[in-house]
Order: sequence, then structure tokens, then C-alpha cells
Amino acid sequence: MSAWGSKSERVREHVLDLVETMAVGDRIPAERKLAEELDVSRMTLRGVIDDLVREGYLNRRHGSGSYVAEPKIAQPLTMTSFSDDMRLRGFVPSGRTLELVTVAAGARLARRLQVSPTEPVVRALRLRLADDVPMAIETLHVLAALVPGLTADDLEHSSFYDLLAARYGVQLGTGAQVIEPTVTSEEESARLGVPVHSPAFLFERTTRDSAGAVVEFVRSIYRGDRYQLTATLLAPKRRDQDRARSGPAPTIAESHS
Repeated sequence: MSAWGSKSERVREHVLDLVETMAVGDRIPAERKLAEELDVSRMTLRGVIDDLVREGYLNRRHGSGSYVAEPKIAQPLTMTSFSDDMRLRGFVPSGRTLELVTVAAGARLARRLQVSPTEPVVRALRLRLADDVPMAIETLHVLAALVPGLTADDLEHSSFYDLLAARYGVQLGTGAQVIEPTVTSEEESARLGVPVHSPAFLFERTTRDSAGAVVEFVRSIYRGDRYQLTATLLAPKRRDQDRARSGPAPTIAESHS
């Protein structure tokens, strides 16, 4: 056994290395064979396989075995539309508008959108797909005054951000997004085609226009087995670099002059 970790960690690394050498849809060796090769119990191996299925690396087919799953889609932490993001990754985006209604904002949405609780708000429930596979459930809230005439068909055939710019003349500025791990409810699981209580990401995003006014509030559930989050990290500034930019530190005499 490797000195750096437990049996489960060793088995996990072995199976992940094996997956790297195989194509999507290939069947990994039977659990009995893998357990013998790795000199571990089938219970230990089954626990690792269960974890990799939940994490989206493998698909288990009842009575058949475990198969290499589609690779996860990297979700960058930038303000891009779902449609543009999927196209950049070689997928064909699409969507189904499950609900489109106009409602009063109410206290919670009014606070998010910075309007009166009686302000009319368009609420759109959308299923987002890539290559016809459900990827996310999105609930969009936007001020009705901003999007007169918006239809369910519009949302199914165009990027909402493209519609805002081209039809309504709204130029997006900045956005703030909160991300939390969660699990899917029964209703969410049925719509996404995953088991109940599957791992998922909860996104809540507030977007402002170029003048700083709030445009939308969006709540989305993304499949945890098909998504991973990516971010570009910047190196921290060193104190001596900051001092070099600001010039030499003042002397005691100068600081009191």
C-alpha cells in the first residue's frame, strides 16, 4: 500500500488513472477483478466506486457494471450566459421554458432587485440543456418594465443577455454571485434526470447594468456530476512591491512636517 494514504485513497487514485486511459462509455473491469488486483476487499472497492459515481466520473448500470462518464463541464466564475458558455465548450445549448409569469416582487425579491414590493417582476423557470442533456434549472427574475413583450419562445431560442442588449438596449455591467453546495430535491431530480439528493451547486446571482441599476436576480441549480467550478487566481501583492509603487517611505522629519 502507498505510504501517503489509506487503502481507499490508493484505490481511488488507481481507478481515476484507469478512467484517464479509457474512452467515454467504456466499461471498467468488474469489481471482483479490480479488488483482487488491488488486494482490497470488495466492500472497500465498492465504496470508492460509489463515490466516483456520485462525483460524476462513472455511471453505474444495474446488472451490467460501471462505465466511464462524460467529462465534467468547467464552469468559469465569470459573467457569461449559459448559451455562450456551452458553445465555447463545443456543446449545443438549448432550453425549455417551464413557466413564465408576472408577479408582484414581494419583500424578498424587492430587496434583491432594490424596488418596491409591489413592483411587477417577470419570473421565468427554465431548464437549461447541452446537447439535449439537462444541465441546470434556472429561475430568472427581472423587472417587467425592462422586458415588455418577453415570451417563453424568446427564452427558448435566444440568450437572455443577447435579448437584453439587442431588443431592450440594456448593457450589463457587473454581477455578484454566491455559490453553495447542495443536493437535489425530488422535483429538481426529476427535471434533471438524476437520483434524489444528488450533489449539486446552488448559484444565486444579482446582475447590474452599466449604470449600476439591478437588472436581474437568478437562482440556479447545476448538476454536481456534470459541473466543476474554475477560477483564475492572482498572486498576492508583496509589501515591498507596494512600497516600490508608492515611492520611498517618509522620514520621521517629513512625516511631521
